[in-house]
Amino acid sequence: MSLWKHKQDWEELGSMDPFWAILNYSNQRFGKWDVNEFFITGEQEIEKIMHHVTQLGYLSRWQLALDFGCGVGRTTKALAKYFQQCHGVDIAENMILKARELNASIPNCNFFVNNEEDLRLFPDNNFDMIYTNIVLQHMPCKSMIESYISEFMRTLKDEGLLIFQLPSYIPLLNRIQPRRRLYLLLKTLGFDGKFLYERLKLFPGMRMNFIPENEVLELISMTGGKVLEVQVDSMAGTSIQSRTYFITK
Repeated sequence: MSLWKHKQDWEELGSMDPFWAILNYSNQRFGKWDVNEFFITGEQEIEKIMHHVTQLGYLSRWQLALDFGCGVGRTTKALAKYFQQCHGVDIAENMILKARELNASIPNCNFFVNNEEDLRLFPDNNFDMIYTNIVLQHMPCKSMIESYISEFMRTLKDEGLLIFQLPSYIPLLNRIQPRRRLYLLLKTLGFDGKFLYERLKLFPGMRMNFIPENEVLELISMTGGKVLEVQVDSMAGTSIQSRTYFITK
């Protein structure tokens, strides 16, 4: 699948239900997320991450952070408490517009649309920390995930910290995603996307991909990275094996 189709899916999700598209809790679907509660989840997530970063003894520099796949800025805003500047990037323009609106009072948050399979808008050795969670798993193909991980390493400063979550294995039943496939079929036949989402409870996008842990570690080594820690997590759901990687170079 092309990056352009991937972008279209997330633009559609962003227009339908942007908060649920980012944190798809079943009881918060159809616009039920409270904005403050939504952003509190980002504060809690980043507080836990930064506490662990301190335990690892990293980040003597707290200057520039990247939040990859930032959506409406849920974790970008939280990172802004720890860094002088935070850049959030996302493929969906409507997500970025919403992020700028919701974080207008946070002067050290900057948001960018990125429509490329790389991070060419940023120079080499640029970020003290790069963070991405529940994002890479939705990329349309394995090669695109690998491309972004390579770009993370390119744009990370020496002795900086890269933290990313990625499933290491997804069972076949979780890969089929019949509701997503039915949405795409009915949309092709002319059904309205809002009707499909609100009345039939179908939705676009949210493909699920994975890379085995040993292949991720090999890629990190090839791009000059050093693995500090690999944590088992449940970010992709209880039936999916997932990992959070702490990397430096």
